[in-house]
Amino acid sequence: MRTVEWHQDSVRIIDQRLLPWELKLVTFDDYAQVAEAISQMAVRGAPAIGVAAAFGMALAAHQSGARTPEQLRAFIQQAAQRMKAARPTAVNLAWAVDRVVAVLNDASLTTVDELSQRMLATAQQLADKDVEDNKRMADFGSALIKDGDTILHHCNTGALATVGWGTALGVIRAAHEQGKKIHVLLDETRPRLQGARLSAWELNELGVSFDIIVDAASGSFLRAGEVDLVLVGSDRTAANGDVANKIGTYPVAVLAKENRVPFYPVVPTSSIDLKLASGELIPIEERPAEEIRTPFGQDLFPATFPVRNPAFDVTPAKYVTGIVTEFGIAYPPFNKSLKLAVNGQALQPTA
Repeated sequence: MRTVEWHQDSVRIIDQRLLPWELKLVTFDDYAQVAEAISQMAVRGAPAIGVAAAFGMALAAHQSGARTPEQLRAFIQQAAQRMKAARPTAVNLAWAVDRVVAVLNDASLTTVDELSQRMLATAQQLADKDVEDNKRMADFGSALIKDGDTILHHCNTGALATVGWGTALGVIRAAHEQGKKIHVLLDETRPRLQGARLSAWELNELGVSFDIIVDAASGSFLRAGEVDLVLVGSDRTAANGDVANKIGTYPVAVLAKENRVPFYPVVPTSSIDLKLASGELIPIEERPAEEIRTPFGQDLFPATFPVRNPAFDVTPAKYVTGIVTEFGIAYPPFNKSLKLAVNGQALQPTA
């Protein structure tokens, strides 16, 4: 089962808001519904968001009713703006939308049907490549894990956050399938509890040993020497190696360095934004106060109390040991190694 896929002229996703209590597939026949699903985090995780948006653009072409390529281009441009606005931080979303929309510039495609079919084929290629890239990252990253290791993980980076394998949790899955006896400490990841709900559900399905811990406990476990390695994902990584990830990642990275524990984001090159020199330029999404005030419909404090709810924070590159990509592990200086990875060049396996 894939997190997001094209199914009978529609986009089908796993609704992640219902896990771990219910595994439900939801089908959309309108691109605006896909955009809303991204915004409302029914589908989440940078790679999954990107592929969902790609299929959403193919769906827009399918539903456009355009009779000429010009009409189709006008409709798609409008749809692309709506899709890109769904969530601003994850670079995969805009990257995937642009890849599919670029089909409209192919002069060899002269009919609406040809353009629509090529857009769908491009989206499907992105989905298939995501799984392939994840497995390549898993091969490189699993070499960092020793038999008996305990890994600290923040948020959810497994199959649910991608099309079908996972980034950081994909590395953990690979190590488990290699027969390594490992244990995972899962930050619950407030306020939406992606660690406690989603990562725990995935590891439970895989048979990987884990404990859920509150976010504030990670430093205590690091200081006690109970963590051998920290693995996280990234929604956008700047050219200098600064990493934007789920809120709470930055303090984990600082505490990991203070306690001499390696900290590795696992990042497909589609999440690397070489146009941004540093993480200071990454837009940080502010999400609704209700996520903190009334999580899962339960009031925690009065509605009159003010709330700030940034969805991401930025971890400066000085706290990053290395970045696992599908072309190997990038080490400092990141402005050189990440550029090589984005250009598809194999990275040297040296720290």
